[in-house]
Amino acid sequence: MEPSRSALIVAVAEAEPVVAAHRDRLDLAASWGVPAHITICYPFLPPAAVDERVLAGLRRVAAAVPAFFCKLTEVSWFGQRVVWLAPDPAEPFRALTAAVVARFPAARPYEGRHDEVVPHLTIGHDHPPADLRAAADAVGQQLPIHARVASMRLAAGGTGPGASWSTLAEFPLG
Repeated sequence: MEPSRSALIVAVAEAEPVVAAHRDRLDLAASWGVPAHITICYPFLPPAAVDERVLAGLRRVAAAVPAFFCKLTEVSWFGQRVVWLAPDPAEPFRALTAAVVARFPAARPYEGRHDEVVPHLTIGHDHPPADLRAAADAVGQQLPIHARVASMRLAAGGTGPGASWSTLAEFPLG
């Protein structure tokens, strides 16, 4: 199946031991092979539009943001539908998103649905609130999670049944 969407993410491998079992049950993206991550821009450009010019632009964007350390320090919620982890500091993630949007104005995070993009690592969504609360409680007992952020990843895939995602490119931060 040809990829229909692309995304820019920061994979957070250090979070996997804490969130993987919950994401496997509560986050559809995990079943597509998407690792624990903080989204920089979703959707990005259509995969067919990603060419060498786009890749070069993404390399420049990533190189302009220094690598950094962060902590996932607290469990938060978007309403009662999405449970997530908050990174501290959040500003470098916002800076990456702003730089991507400045260079690629057609890439509007979350299709422009939100006035503010809140950096977050999703634990689960769109499941019974009791299941999400149980995951939140279990993850919360293992915080903080310390991570080094050294790259941004371009991934592509589909969103339907049997979808899978793969990494197209990795861009080192400056």
